[in-house]
Amino acid sequence: MTYIITRLCRDCVDTGCVAVCPVDCIYEYTGSDKAQFPNQLYIHPDECIDCGACEPECPWQAIFEEVSVPTVFTDDTPLNYAMKDNSDFKVSPHKKIAHPNADEISANKQKWGWAG
Repeated sequence: MTYIITRLCRDCVDTGCVAVCPVDCIYEYTGSDKAQFPNQLYIHPDECIDCGACEPECPWQAIFEEVSVPTVFTDDTPLNYAMKDNSDFKVSPHKKIAHPNADEISANKQKWGWAG
């Protein structure tokens, strides 16, 4: 089992999850095919140890245990798995940025069709 980063991370890319990951399994895409791999973070499913440390650190509430990914984000699970077969990924560095407020989080969820 693994954790999945959903599209709620898309273009938000807060790296608080990276800072707490004990196995450095959270990656960023460095290639040019942004249609295939949008601007978000990805968890390598073979490297994730299912510790759950990343989930509460995500201010965008974008990380879910694989079995708990909301239906609206079903396509995000195979996207995380697809990164295994692509060499254009590197472990994301942690960058301290301002966290979103409650209104921004709510607006992001609405943008992706999830009331969560």
